[in-house]
Amino acid sequence: MYAGDLVVLGVCSIMLILLFFSFKVRSRAFRMFLSLVGILMAAAATHVTFHTLLKYRPNLPTGLFYGFQSLYHGLLLFMLYQFAAYICQVTGLTKEERKVYHTIGGMLILVVLAAELFVNFSGSGIQLGDGAASAGGNRIFMIGYGLFIVMLSMLMIQVRHHLYRRMMNGFYMTMVFAVAMLAIAKLNGQDSFTTATFLFPVVAIMYLLHSNPYDAQLGSNDLRGLEGLIRYSDDKGKTYLYLSLYMRELDETARQMPGDLQAIVRRFTAQYFRSSVMFRVGNGHLLMMVRKERNPDYEARTEAILRAFDQEYQNFKLDYKIVIGQTTAELNRNNEYVSFIRSIHTRIPENTIYRVQPDDIDKFRKYEAILHQLADIAGQKNLDDPRVLVYCQPVLNIRTGKYDTAEALMRLQLPEEGLVYPDRFIALAEENGFIHVLTEIILHKVCKAVKALNEEGYCIDRVSVNVSAMELRNQHFCMDISSIIDRSGIDGKQIAIEMTESRNERDFLLMKEKIAELKQKGITFYLDDFGTGYSNMERILELPFDIIKFDRSMVVAGAQDKRSEQVLGSLADLFAKLDYAVLFEGVETEQDEEMCRECCASYLQGYKYSRPVPMEQLKEFLTKK
Repeated sequence: MYAGDLVVLGVCSIMLILLFFSFKVRSRAFRMFLSLVGILMAAAATHVTFHTLLKYRPNLPTGLFYGFQSLYHGLLLFMLYQFAAYICQVTGLTKEERKVYHTIGGMLILVVLAAELFVNFSGSGIQLGDGAASAGGNRIFMIGYGLFIVMLSMLMIQVRHHLYRRMMNGFYMTMVFAVAMLAIAKLNGQDSFTTATFLFPVVAIMYLLHSNPYDAQLGSNDLRGLEGLIRYSDDKGKTYLYLSLYMRELDETARQMPGDLQAIVRRFTAQYFRSSVMFRVGNGHLLMMVRKERNPDYEARTEAILRAFDQEYQNFKLDYKIVIGQTTAELNRNNEYVSFIRSIHTRIPENTIYRVQPDDIDKFRKYEAILHQLADIAGQKNLDDPRVLVYCQPVLNIRTGKYDTAEALMRLQLPEEGLVYPDRFIALAEENGFIHVLTEIILHKVCKAVKALNEEGYCIDRVSVNVSAMELRNQHFCMDISSIIDRSGIDGKQIAIEMTESRNERDFLLMKEKIAELKQKGITFYLDDFGTGYSNMERILELPFDIIKFDRSMVVAGAQDKRSEQVLGSLADLFAKLDYAVLFEGVETEQDEEMCRECCASYLQGYKYSRPVPMEQLKEFLTKK
């Protein structure tokens, strides 16, 4: 008579074990869910005890059985009451709205239990037979059960707009199934699986709202889990240490994390800190949260994990950025850690370990203000947006001795921030998908300015505009660039595009394809920042660039010793022989200029000639036809 109750006890025990070994979002809703499991287990245990005591019925008072049956039914009804309270909690009903259902549910329980006890003690309720109990008093319970189902149905209808539709349908179907199973059992005189039908909504809640968010291979949790952890830590006043690992290559390409790297992450999560949890923010962004109070020696542990990471890095050699900090009330308030860490990523170079400083939150607020403005610029897509300014740095043509080309550089003029330089917004625009709109705006303004210079009779061969490799993934990139140049009425030869080489195979192929397409319009292409980061000669020679732009760091290195100067000269000579023009940027002194002239330079650019100036002032460096 109690097989179903034993099944309930077993299933609930397994659920609690799984919850113990998994990550939990310790919210009020989760605590209410645990209470549902506890009430259900108590009801099952009460029913098992009731039927066990029937074996000793002759030696026990009848009132004891009345009490156990009423307790059993009361627990089941109280579970329905808690289920209603749980729905009120997760759907965010107001305190007044919740109070209505709490009052109705509480009155139903009291009335049903009072009625059941009355009929039992009056002799028309429970009838004890030989080792069994025919539950005549169950009719009272079923009436109460039916009234609770009506109340729950009304509640579900009221909150239908507060729940995700598919989730709500899951609740509906589960409740319908539970009611149908209980009705079928009662119609067939079966009482053993009454408790089991109450298990169905509990399983539904666990699966839909509290299911384990672990990534089985990586051992990480998702962003929902991180948000829940931050809310819990803020409610309880707990402080967490966080260690963020960002690998751009994995994040940008959505490439599968190598199996050996996954094994390292699993080991690091379990080995170095007590009570640590790993969250996967993006494909290449991992965030470890560590309870500070359970790791009083966290500084030593942090140094240990960083040393271990440095050793492992020699194996996978993916560029990384590591950010280390502690939770604060200010960032807890709006759960801003992911955005906060990303703001730091835009400021630090690759392969850097950065420890959060007190003024980083102020910088983050400025970052947010810039991000808001970028989003507005991208949303309006006004090619004449006054917030985007064009500055130019003139370039000296060694052959003619004149300034007949220039590089366009972007600045933002924002209401609260004033003049904002590229190092504060370019990476931010790239990460958030706004960079192409900025490129369109600056290209449009450059074309207008070049047309005006043409009409005034100035000699201007071309102005170069910087383009992010990420823009090449936009299928309309070439069409957008061509359309702006065509509408301006200038010759495509007066526009150049500067790009940095990408180590990504997909971006390399896209770059090759887009350059070939736009060169048909006469556009000149520069390879920017040669000599920094990643430089693959084979790939460079495969791309149809016209001008190789040597980075300032190459000029500095060449000025330091004769050997570096010889290497610099050999590289420049090689490109010149292959029909590339060579441009040295960052020329600041007479010595720099003399060395670059000896290194087959075609163009020179740097502070020796001019700092970047507003586009309107470029004519001061140009000659008239």
